[in-house]
Amino acid sequence: MNKKYGLLFLAMVVMQPILAQQIVLKKGTILQALPINDSVPDTFSLYLPTNFTTEKKWPLLMVFDLEGKEKQTMSMFLHAAENEGYVLAAPKLSDSISLSSNMLVTGMTLDKVLNMLPIGKSRIYAAGAGSGGRFANLVPLFAKDVKGALSIGASIANIELLSPKRPFHFIGISNKNNYNYTSMRAMKKVLDRFRFPNQLLLYPLSGEWPGTEYLSKALQYFKLQAMRGNIVPMDSSYVQKNFRDDLDKINELKSLKKFLLAEQHIVEMTSIYGAFKNLDSLRIVQKEIRKDRIYKAMKRGENAAMLKESLLKEDYQYYIEEDVITHNFNNLGWWNYQMTELEKFVNGTNPYEKEMGNRLVGYVNALAEDNIDIIQSEELIDEDALAFLYMLKTVLEPKNFDFYLQIISLSAKNEDYGTALFYLEEVLKKGFKDRDKLYTLKDTGLLRIDPKFNEVVFKYLNDARYEINEE
Repeated sequence: MNKKYGLLFLAMVVMQPILAQQIVLKKGTILQALPINDSVPDTFSLYLPTNFTTEKKWPLLMVFDLEGKEKQTMSMFLHAAENEGYVLAAPKLSDSISLSSNMLVTGMTLDKVLNMLPIGKSRIYAAGAGSGGRFANLVPLFAKDVKGALSIGASIANIELLSPKRPFHFIGISNKNNYNYTSMRAMKKVLDRFRFPNQLLLYPLSGEWPGTEYLSKALQYFKLQAMRGNIVPMDSSYVQKNFRDDLDKINELKSLKKFLLAEQHIVEMTSIYGAFKNLDSLRIVQKEIRKDRIYKAMKRGENAAMLKESLLKEDYQYYIEEDVITHNFNNLGWWNYQMTELEKFVNGTNPYEKEMGNRLVGYVNALAEDNIDIIQSEELIDEDALAFLYMLKTVLEPKNFDFYLQIISLSAKNEDYGTALFYLEEVLKKGFKDRDKLYTLKDTGLLRIDPKFNEVVFKYLNDARYEINEE
């Protein structure tokens, strides 16, 4: 056994020379708040598969979350990591600090894990969902040891950073209700042009997270690509087993008449298994699906919905930019009408327009939130533009109480008590119940002692507090 890993058994003990601190690394459990080094406060979480041993090198999946939920995010990968034999590591990152700072913590975490564990340097991958996925997509561009990215519901943010001289394996996972689906689909064409190995796995259910089978499939594809590049030894039985599993998936989708998903899965199979076996029989199945009249009708319906979606997205982007610049509060009625129209798509019977409606709802919300982030990051904040966007968010997400409270706070700060009282009543009508939170809102000291404020609170909560002390 290599002396470097001689202390690693069922539980591993790593000595920290300066602090003489012991860290016991147990298998099969998430270990949190492990120090990166003694000179910085940054930490990371770690997971070792239950069959971990120091007798071989292991692939590493670095999991990213920017919202302080790295343990929850890591836990979503546990079954896949167990099934496919991956070590997981998750640095503690934050969206409140710069990209470069987060990337620095990522690099230090990677160095720490490589010094602690027997990791195969050619099998290090990044993974995440949403904002974590967008960050994971950038990691291979800045960390040369990271060979691939697994991105759930997020495309590559900046294609200008891609270089054919620095390829990495990209695997996207999405469903067709996710507003990033169309951009992820478009990204495949870019990656194909750059000759990056890539796959897009589509799961049929709504929600941010796919099932374990899709996460496991992504990790399998990473291994198969490593075999293709002679990074790991060829294992014919492993290839054949996964190929049969994929064939079973196609047959299942065909039996359910989900021909678009079946054809898409064949495309991805072709890209990953072409180096291992003759795929003529698979191509015949693909041709049969494409000739099927039901498939053709489905394809026409999806293409028509996507064309309509692209036109609507152009309108939404144009009008939100104009409204923010001109502080066009009068256009909130137009936005309310647009949401009514999108709800018709979402609740309609056309499955492709239903998916389109869900994507567009997500797209408009993302547009509004991106604009909020941009304005808040400016040295001189345009509070009128911010107020418009907060009001817009109450139209886009009527049950998200945070934006009502933001308007109340911002309006009270600017002594616009009429607007503050209006949105106070609106949020209470929608079901907000946290009386204490209302009486501690920032910049509302004078508003809270206004009898009208207390009357509205009492009307909906049957209890009010006349707060005299100003903050």
